Amino acid sequence: MRAGIASVLGIPEHSIRVVTPDVGGAFGAKGGLYPEYVLVAALAWRFQRPIKWTESRTESVHATNHGRDQQQFVRAAFRHDGTLLALDVHLLSNLGAWNASPTRPTAVLTGLAIAGPYRVPNLRLSLRCVVTNTTPQAAYRGAGRPEASYLLERLMDAAASRLGLDPVVIRQRNLLHPEDFPYRSPTGVPYDSGNYPAVLAEALRRFDYAAARRERARLRSAGRLIGIGIAAFCELSGPGWESATVRAHPDGTVTVLCGIAPSGQGHTTMLAQVVGEVLQLPFERIRVVTGDTAAIQQGIGTFGSRSTALGGSAAYLAAGDVLEKALHIAAHLLEVAPEDLEYRDARFSVRGSPDRTISWQQIARLAYVMEGPPGGIAPGLEATRFFDPGRRNVPFGVHLAMVEVDPETGLVTILRYLAVDDSGRLLNPLLAEGQIHGSVAQGIGQALYEGIVYSENGQLLTQNFLEYVVPRAAQVPSIETAHLETPSPINPLGVKGIGEAGTTAAPPAIVNAVLEGLRPLGMHHLDMPLRPEMVWRGIQRTEQRAAAR
Repeated sequence: MRAGIASVLGIPEHSIRVVTPDVGGAFGAKGGLYPEYVLVAALAWRFQRPIKWTESRTESVHATNHGRDQQQFVRAAFRHDGTLLALDVHLLSNLGAWNASPTRPTAVLTGLAIAGPYRVPNLRLSLRCVVTNTTPQAAYRGAGRPEASYLLERLMDAAASRLGLDPVVIRQRNLLHPEDFPYRSPTGVPYDSGNYPAVLAEALRRFDYAAARRERARLRSAGRLIGIGIAAFCELSGPGWESATVRAHPDGTVTVLCGIAPSGQGHTTMLAQVVGEVLQLPFERIRVVTGDTAAIQQGIGTFGSRSTALGGSAAYLAAGDVLEKALHIAAHLLEVAPEDLEYRDARFSVRGSPDRTISWQQIARLAYVMEGPPGGIAPGLEATRFFDPGRRNVPFGVHLAMVEVDPETGLVTILRYLAVDDSGRLLNPLLAEGQIHGSVAQGIGQALYEGIVYSENGQLLTQNFLEYVVPRAAQVPSIETAHLETPSPINPLGVKGIGEAGTTAAPPAIVNAVLEGLRPLGMHHLDMPLRPEMVWRGIQRTEQRAAAR
């Protein structure tokens, strides 16, 4: 934001300070440079007085970047056994009034991710972006990758139905295997690691897929419309680079300054945990600072499930540098070589002589004495690292849903939802659970409720939460979760992204479940969101066509 405002107004970046306090719910939409941001800064600069702009809820719904908005056309060739031979994909993306993405349109990411977790021997891809008179379209949790997952997973179910195969079988036939890694997709994207069949097997085991199918058959025999849906997906996470500074103070406390921008994900906990494990310090001895251009070395921010893989890795490397310097100070003080020391429980001790020891806090104090640390080492105890893995990491997961459709009202009820994810090494399972729960809830919203609607004259009809419906607690089931860990080799923590898993997997898993439940009526396709009225009208049309035959 600082760079954008400086560029538009023609003033030096050092004359601008951007402070981002704790903000809940960014989800990509707050990542761009909105015209109002520049206008407020311009007025403050012109009149040299504070300017405040407060947006109303309706204004926010009108003007905040909208997401998704693609029409997808796909043809595919399969063998009779379900092996995928070729994809022919055409994507039409509405950019709205202008391209609001900071770089390229988000639909480009759909194109890059279009092969998903499957072997695609032959691919033809066409992508067109059009400018219209709607609100600009840009990133929303997943930013292009959920669109690719939706296309592929709906296709897999349609192909399984046409070929008379179980939806699980057709996925098993086409998933990448561990021996395929490192892998490069037909769109040129490198995949770092994964064991996709193992995740699928674990998901089927935990869902007890065979028993769930028997239960579905039993309930169907009683006249209920029950469906089971599955979605296997992979994400492209962690773009770009990130920075972190780890600064030890004379009293031994530590400040971590990182370029990521938390919005409720728990990044402060993550950074303190990473640095605390390296330096063997408790949380209360570590302070984390983000979101202030006056304090932070240059950074990029939070989007694309990048914060732990990039910001956490930068902090890990910087903490390692700080520990290395502290080790050299301790070695000079104890008159031994650095390799003769070991560091445990925040104390440096000589191997074989446990009585010769010095604490972390004493070393931190010595780093700042006026005469300088022993041995002529430069004063101070801090380090800055910029971490760039050179490419994205690729998490994977399998989600399953069981739903019931009420034929009288079209209402969809989610009976069960399971998410099994491989996001590399889990640093904090509780934070990971929170990301899955939140993203699945948003994925449910897209599948069943949420959608921007314009009139034929271009008037926005969904202007507030009376018209734009989001799921409440009653519509979100108890989400079962499990994790397998295939560490990423492209960052020192071995982590992969997790923040967008649910918004990538839940829409196709739920829509596949609904349509599987409606298949006995002869229904094979409905477009999201599957609001009760849309489902009910689809049932009515199908029944009318059947009666007319």
